[in-house]
This record gives sequence, structure tokens and C-alpha cells, in this order.
Amino acid sequence: QVQLVESGGGLVQAGGSLRLSCAASGRTFSSSAMGWFRQAPGKEREFVAAIWLGGGSTYYADSVKGRFTISRDNAKKTVYLQMNSLKPEDTANYYCAATSRAYTSVAVPRGYDYWGQGTQVTVSS
Repeated sequence: QVQLVESGGGLVQAGGSLRLSCAASGRTFSSSAMGWFRQAPGKEREFVAAIWLGGGSTYYADSVKGRFTISRDNAKKTVYLQMNSLKPEDTANYYCAATSRAYTSVAVPRGYDYWGQGTQVTVSS
């Protein structure tokens, strides 16, 4: 079984920053891509950012471009999401996801095989 554990969420004022971490563990697992999604109450889960672990290519939702940065530490099997200039509309439960597929659509939930439990991010105005 593969486990993904997120950390780093919390309460921050608008304009502030947070860094989320997602550590993968469990049986031998070689992920090809990892991503972050978020879900606010009453809304669908939406794509935030993704990274291909081999080449390091990154993808972002338009709503977070220029403010969020996704990065990885392959040796630690950990992906990070640095979130700057946070806005109240960024408030949501943030989920980490991973896949071992060679080809996948990284911007949709069905593109992933494993999910974390989520970490809450709350941005106050």
C-alpha cells in the first residue's frame, strides 16, 4: 500500500505564505508524476499544480500561476507546494496525489492512482 501524507496547512492572513509537503511511503513505489488539488466546501475538487518527477516539468492552474510553486525532492519522495500571496479564495482542503503511469493527464483527478488525506488551508481577509 502506498501512503501519501500532507503537512503544512494552517491559518494565514491574506498576502501571507505557506509551504505544503507531501511525503510518499509504503511498498516499493516509483511515481512518475505528483500533483496538488484542492476542494472547498460545496465545490468540486480542482487542479492546482503538478510535476513530472523525471524531467521536472511543471503545470499550474491559471488561478495560482505566479503565486504557487511546485517542486520535488526525489530522494525523499516528497513534493512541495510553496504558496505565496495567498488570497481568501485559496481557502480549501489541499490534497496530494501521485501516479506511476508513464502517460497521464496530470490536471484531472482521474490521472492519479493514490491520494493523501488532505490538509486544510484557511486564508483570512
